[in-house]
Parts: sequence; structure tokens; C-alpha cells
Amino acid sequence: MSETLRWLITGGCGFIGINLINLIGKDTRNRIRIVDNLSVGSKNDLATVCQFDHIQADSEALKRGDWSNPPQLIVGDILDDQLADFVTKGADVIIHLAANTGVAPSVENPRQDCFYNVIGTLNYLEAARTNGIKRFVFASSGAPVGETIPPIHEELPAHPVSPYGASKLAGEGYCSAYFRTFGIETVALRFGNVYGPRSGHKSSLVAKFIRQVLNGETLEIYGNGKQTRDFIYIGDLVQAIILGATKDKVGGEIFQIATNAETTVNELSEKLFEVLKASGIKEIKVKNASARLGDVMRNFSDTSKAKNILGWESKTELEEGLQKTVDWFLDKK
Repeated sequence: MSETLRWLITGGCGFIGINLINLIGKDTRNRIRIVDNLSVGSKNDLATVCQFDHIQADSEALKRGDWSNPPQLIVGDILDDQLADFVTKGADVIIHLAANTGVAPSVENPRQDCFYNVIGTLNYLEAARTNGIKRFVFASSGAPVGETIPPIHEELPAHPVSPYGASKLAGEGYCSAYFRTFGIETVALRFGNVYGPRSGHKSSLVAKFIRQVLNGETLEIYGNGKQTRDFIYIGDLVQAIILGATKDKVGGEIFQIATNAETTVNELSEKLFEVLKASGIKEIKVKNASARLGDVMRNFSDTSKAKNILGWESKTELEEGLQKTVDWFLDKK
């Protein structure tokens, strides 16, 4: 990455955020500012990848427009529109990762899912418009498309199954509108099922399975385990985010960011068991639970648009990524 920027990252203490900061922070010319309400990630998580200054929202440093090194953490909520306007001043790019994530929480509380994923996104798009920030990268998902015959690609009509899919679709819609009406170069990245090191708090499949096994719990597979997903390693995904922030002439675009490989939950669990057993974890208990409301049965992506326009493709094979992830969890334990 040759270009140095002032990065405003919402949700920067989360799994994806700290992996992104770990990479872009290697160039000390970059300036990084993080907004996070610490509902999932923590200051301790952020501290594993960088030293940082905890800056108050009303601090003199922010009022002066001081984008200093080391990274700045502002504890705050994306529903605070005044905070959004304040912290984004002087940014070159907004990376909007903060969200209500996952199907299950959206089914339990659709209203909260809407507030965070729609109003929270709107607040930072408005801040970009008000403060003249040209690039806005939005963390989306394959969920807006809903139940369809995969592979998922960017031209498929959207029919979301879950409230989560609906709220992410609304975010994509606002990104499109702010590009076409206000000229903000929005880039929506539809992430596959992300896994990898530093996912200790993540509730998605790989991290949850590893935690359950290491805690001696029974690993729980929803339904018959034949549902398919596209599992992408975090190291590959953060490269896509950087390209989304820096690549020319990609404003208004949506990209599938995944591996173009369809893997059943049963296949994933078998590969994971092999890695765990080779690492000395011999006893693994499994049970099947009821299928979850809002889950789609088949999901994997056609990533050719990302390859052709962004110049990006995944490089990490599933077995290699699982080994790195298990190693991280074992080292942490």
C-alpha cells in the first residue's frame, strides 16, 4: 500500500477492525481514528495490535483537527450524529464496520438492527457529505440477496430473508444514493463468512466452534449441517478493504468479497476437527440443533467482479486459514 491516508474506522475495536488497523498501522505515516462503543470489541483487543490514545469527543486535540500518531480511540455510538460529524472532519476515507451483526440478533430485535445498520450508516454518510470526504467503504454482506441459487453476484435482485439482510440492503441503497446524488465515492463490500486470528469475541461459525471445543462444550450445528457458506480468511478480506479505500474509479460499486467456494457446515466442521486433533484436541462432542429462522440454505459468491475491477482475489486456502486461526486461539488460551 503506497498511499498514506487519514482513516476514520467505525467499529475499529472489533475483529475486522483490529486486523485492518494491524496492517495499515505498519506504515506510521498513516493516521488512524477509531470510533467504537465497546459493546463487542474492547480497548484490550485494540491494544494487541497498536498503542493508541484514548481521546474524549470534546477534546482540544479533536477540535484542532489533530490526526496524530498513534491511533486515536473515541468511545462513542454510531447513532450519535453529532459525534459522527465531529470525528470525521479531516478524514480521507471512512471505513464503516460498526453494525448490528448477524441474522440471529436481527431476528431477536429487528428494531435495534434497523437503527444501527440503517441510521448508523446514514449518520456517517451524512458526515462524509458535510465534511467533504470522498471515499466511504461500507461493510455489507451476502444477506441482502437472500435465498437464491448461488453463486451470488452483484447483479442479482435482492430478496432478503432476515431483518439483517434488509438493513444491510438499506445501507447499500443509501451508499448508491449518496454516490449518485452527492458524488461520494461509496464502495460496498459484501463479506463472506469471515474467520481468522483475533476473533475471540466473534459469534460466527468458525470462532464459535473453536471456542466450544476448547471450553469442553458440545459443538452445536444448526439443522442438518448441509447449509453452505463461503468462508474467507481475515488476511485476504482486509486487503479488499484497503483496495476499496484506495482504488480509483470504483465509486458506487458493490463487490462480493469471498472465495468463490461453496462449503457445507459439515465439511467445515470436519476440516476444523482435523486441525484441532492434529493440535492435540482429541475429544470433540457434536450435536444438531433446530435450524435458525432467517438462515439461507446455500450461499457462496462469484468474485469475478472484484478480481476484474478491484484487482483482488482471495489467496488463503481453508485448511491453512483454519490452522492459523486454531493456533491463535490455542496461543491465547
